Parts: sequence; structure tokens; C-alpha cells
Amino acid sequence: MSLPLDGIRVLDLTRLLPGGFCSLLLADFGADVVKVEDTGAGDYVRWATPAYEGADDSAKGSLFLALNRNKASIRIDLKAERGREVLLRLVRDADVVLESFRPGVMDRLGVGYDVLREVNPAIVYCAITGYGQDGPLRDRSGHDMNYLGLVGLLGLTGDAGGPPVQAAGQIADLGGGALMAAFGILAALRERDRSGEGQLVDVSMADGALSWLAMVAARALAEDRAPRRGDLELAGSLVCYRPYACADGWVTLGALEPKFWQAWCRGVGREDLVERQFDRPGSEAHAEVEAIFAGRTRAQWQAFASEHDCCLEPVLELDEVLDSELVRAREMVVELDQPGARRPVRVLGVPLKLSRTPGDPRQRPGPALGEHTDELLRGAGYEDDDIAALKAGGAVAGPATGVTGSFLG
Repeated sequence: MSLPLDGIRVLDLTRLLPGGFCSLLLADFGADVVKVEDTGAGDYVRWATPAYEGADDSAKGSLFLALNRNKASIRIDLKAERGREVLLRLVRDADVVLESFRPGVMDRLGVGYDVLREVNPAIVYCAITGYGQDGPLRDRSGHDMNYLGLVGLLGLTGDAGGPPVQAAGQIADLGGGALMAAFGILAALRERDRSGEGQLVDVSMADGALSWLAMVAARALAEDRAPRRGDLELAGSLVCYRPYACADGWVTLGALEPKFWQAWCRGVGREDLVERQFDRPGSEAHAEVEAIFAGRTRAQWQAFASEHDCCLEPVLELDEVLDSELVRAREMVVELDQPGARRPVRVLGVPLKLSRTPGDPRQRPGPALGEHTDELLRGAGYEDDDIAALKAGGAVAGPATGVTGSFLG
């Protein structure tokens, strides 16, 4: 069965999470994704622990595999003239170049967008950066938490009077970077179908994360008054829409619409609370609701929710989530065969479902560092003697042997 992005070749020069997740989405739906890694240790995330059981020194650890199934790997030294020549030859037959260097790095290497466009006018060039290709912070370093702090999302998360609360997921990296990049690439490819020309897709993780505050910012701009932490209705300022401690854990109550709040109140025999739906934390009504939740276990509240339709669910620990009926039914944990592993490797599955051409996480295993260098060079027209000369000169490198690195301990 063909996949939606069959025939699209992506040269992925990124490292770590945002670019890796973006190209993972494209690869799962059929794009031919080639990881262009350096001739040293390659993508830093290769060396992130823990490694899967039976991993060898090519360091296909679990974090790497989570982002890099269905991809190939070639090692090129972009600081070498002949290495840049190899990249330019690959660009001739590519559809997309994805990179995540700081603005200007690719230009200084001599392979920026203007150069690649000369080689292939149809190329879609996507750059993921913290703060975009222009603006006052274009050259600043940053990570997910920095971007969230600068665009207001971190400052609005948590209770009034308490500290900002960091999310467990990387909102700016994934939501502001990877997903925006994937959408931008697909939009540019669709436009190319009409015009025949590629373009530059400028993805700022800060911009993307700010867009997650679409409703909050719209209201603040309309009212000319910005909310503070603890003010937002959907971030903890209503008794009907909050997490609550129960006898043995936590549950979430999302009874925002009156019908759901009424169902909860009637279910617990407290119709007197119906009119207190929008009271704030710290109120008498809040204390009453807290006491009610504390009187039952999480399992009892799950049974209650099955009987009373009120948007009430447990707060699960991650091990419970990964073994849940919901995750199994939605195939959100999959097993992949990986060379060197003593047993199938378990990773998260494809998060969006297409009815006719669903994504396939099992097309090929995660690549060893430089595993496909020779194959890709031959496909680009290099003869074996040329490949040997490129390797001897250090412009490219084949499969890694004895390469080690470290990242995140």
C-alpha cells in the first residue's frame, strides 16, 4: 500500500527533538527521510540513555529510536568543500531540506537557502530556530522552557501566588517547532504543486508556542488587560475545571458546561453547589468540593464517571498510561524490530490516523550512524572510486565503528 508522502525526499540536518519529531511524522507517512549527520558523533540524541537491551556502540538508544525510525543516515562534513559538494548533489533530487542551526550558520557554511535554491529552485527549505530568522533574539541560544517563559505560557501556568509550573511535555519544541514545521513543509509542497517553485519556511519555536495562547491572547488584546497566573478559567481559576486530590491520588474534573457540572453535583447529592460552578479556588465552595473528592478513591471516581457523564477522569502515572486500554486500542505503543536488540523495541505509535493510508511506523529500523552513506552516494551518481576518495579525504564517512558520545547523562 502506498503512503501519502511516498516520493517526497527530505534531507534532515537537524539534531535532537524538534526537527527529529517533525521528520518522524513525515517518515511515518512515507517520506524518504535522510538524516544528514556529521562525520563525528552525529545526532546528539543517539547518545542519550537508556540504550535498548542489546544495543551496541552505534548507540541506537531508546530516545534515538523514538524519533528516528523509518529514516536513513549519511555522514557528511559540511565544513569540507567536497562535503558541501555532496550535499548540493543530494539537494538536486530532494524535495525538502530541514535544518535547526542558528540563523546564518548554513550561509556561513556555504549551503544556505539561496545556494540550495540555485541548485534546485523547487526545494522547500525549512529552518527551525528558537526565535526566527530575523528579530532581536535571532542569535540567542535557548531551550523549550526559555521560549515558554518569553511568550507568556510558562508565566500563566500554575496557581495564583505559586511558582510557574513546567510541563512534562516539550510544548515549544514539539507544538511550537515540530508540528509547525511539518505543517509549513506540507503547505509549501502543496503550493509548489501549483507554482513549481519552492520557498523558505521560517519556523520560530517562540512564535509557535505563542500561538498556543490564541484564545488567551485574543481576549487580552480585546480587553487591553492581560491575565496573570491563576486568572485563567481553563488553567485552574474555576472550581468546576480543576484537578482534585482524592483518597489515593488525583482526578480531573472538566465540568465546564453547566450540564456536566449539574450531573456531578446531582451525582454526589449536592445540588446546592449547582449555582457555585464558577466560584474561584479558595472559596467556601472550593473547600466543599475538595472534601467531597477526598472522600473517595480514584477507582470509585472512575466508576462514578461511568455512571454520571460529567467529564471526570483519573490522573494516571505514565506506566499506567502506557499499559492502558485506551493506548492499546489506539495503537499508541508499538513494537519495532531493531537490529542488535534482543527483543522488539517499544516506542510510541503514530498519533494521527488516516482511514485509507495510515502511517506506518515499521517501514525500516532506526539507522546506525552513517549506515546508508554508500547507498545514498551511489544513488546520487557517485562511482565506488569517488566514494572511496570522499571517505579518504574526510568529506564523508561510512558506518560508524568505535564512535561514542554522551548526552543527558
